[in-house]
Amino acid sequence: MWRDACMQWWTRKFRSVDRARFNEIRTGEKQYETRAATEKYRAIREGDTITFVCGKKRLEKEIAKVFYFRTPAAMRRGLPLAQVMPDLTTLAEVKARYASYPDYTEKIQKFGLLAFKLR
Repeated sequence: MWRDACMQWWTRKFRSVDRARFNEIRTGEKQYETRAATEKYRAIREGDTITFVCGKKRLEKEIAKVFYFRTPAAMRRGLPLAQVMPDLTTLAEVKARYASYPDYTEKIQKFGLLAFKLR
């Protein structure tokens, strides 16, 4: 398949304890993937492809659009939560989910959040 020279391929791993998030992407229920906006994620652009890996399972998705949010509250206002974190309904639950990831609360406070619309 021909690829634009500017487009890149990325690999992002899910911990086995986060297999449900991987499956939500696989089924299309989760349409946005979010990451703390650290340097390694800021390079991801529209048109790039991400290969998500969880254990031995792999899944490729193209980035349709990239959003930046300063806080989880701003993300909650800007995107439909049911497509970002389908199993959650409140901002408190979103913050608790991020806090469950190693160093994420601090990373989000320092760098903000990126949301990748998947297709």
